[in-house]
Amino acid sequence: MTIGRKALFAAVCAVAVASVYAAQPVLAQIGHDLGVPEARLGWVVSAGQLGYLAGLALLVPLGDLVDRRRLIAGHLALTAVGAALAATATRTWVLLAGLALAGLFAVAVQTTVAYAAALSTPEERGRNLGVVTSGVVLGILGARAAVGGLAALWGWRSAYVALAVLLVVLACLVLRMLPPDTRTGRATYREVLTSLGGLFREPLFVSRGLIAFFLFASFGTLWSGLALPLAAAPWRLSTAQIGLFGLAGLAGALGAARAGRWADAGSASAVTGGALALLAVSWAAVGQVSWSLWLVVIGVVVLDFAVQAVHVSNQHLLTTAHPDRTSSVVGGYMLFYSLGSALGATATTTVFARAGWTGSSVLGAAFAACALAVWAVARRTAVRTAMRPAESPAGCAEGGTESGRPGLTHRHARAGCPAALSAKSPCAPGS
Repeated sequence: MTIGRKALFAAVCAVAVASVYAAQPVLAQIGHDLGVPEARLGWVVSAGQLGYLAGLALLVPLGDLVDRRRLIAGHLALTAVGAALAATATRTWVLLAGLALAGLFAVAVQTTVAYAAALSTPEERGRNLGVVTSGVVLGILGARAAVGGLAALWGWRSAYVALAVLLVVLACLVLRMLPPDTRTGRATYREVLTSLGGLFREPLFVSRGLIAFFLFASFGTLWSGLALPLAAAPWRLSTAQIGLFGLAGLAGALGAARAGRWADAGSASAVTGGALALLAVSWAAVGQVSWSLWLVVIGVVVLDFAVQAVHVSNQHLLTTAHPDRTSSVVGGYMLFYSLGSALGATATTTVFARAGWTGSSVLGAAFAACALAVWAVARRTAVRTAMRPAESPAGCAEGGTESGRPGLTHRHARAGCPAALSAKSPCAPGS
């Protein structure tokens, strides 16, 4: 994991994920151009999210079978095809098809994250994931400013043309700069999918997945709906001005890149709880869009800091628990992410049409509260399990302990397994 490779991994994540979220800051412009009613604009974003969801289940697990370098390059090229189709669409269904295709193969992001985790040593995995995941945040939020600017100059279609070109360039760089990813195992695609299904019976995976579901439902509620009140009275901001709000979110999210170091130190669960509390509180500021843009900016910074901190902590815990199948575990985890984002994108536009931004803010805060409740229940259950030495290793579901406590090995501390608090409680690797 040289500096050059980290930068390329981050760039791949940024551009690929931008193809899924590029429509958010220009929803109003797309709706006006293609005649899409305001209440249905959420489906423009959801089309990419639903394609992404299918790719997570069907394509990302391929990373545990084939050369991930070639897989990433191929998926980037096909994402470019989807972006080009969206750029030339003259009918709504063609646009939705292009966005769904782009979303389907944009899962190159998760194959990239899994490859980065696999190339990292255990001691640096959290830091590297923090850097690479920052690329994802750069694509989701930084692209808002770029897309908004391009749309103001040449229309929303120009953003998808630019994305298609960048995706092709990155596909070539991946083949040139990344090392081959040789596979020696003989597992079949069916066996990998079966293994992926088995993850849904593991407490750690399910709890972190549910946290991700509500986390990104809250995130999607903000970023799929914020353009609507900003474009309306009293502000009536242009697409370029709306795109600048992505820079505020970017500042907050990149500040949370340090979450990887905290996870390496064994504090992933504590970071998760604190960040989720911040997420819920941030909506109090974001909801003041009718009279104060500065409060909205502050809320956006805090919200994106919280989302990034939780996301990095989740991925660190899961890839540490399953180092031999990082593609499957990341792909499965991101299923929750995609479903949550799609829910937030669809719900926020519907609620906004009926209850305004106040209703959307209450919705976003409710999603954050649900995520915090899942974390609290999972943590409490894990602590109770840790107090029962005879309990099976399957009880090692959640973490947040510090590595300095008696009976807690370095391996268990990084995996966030509280059952290791008891010297009599056996905690198998990957629990």
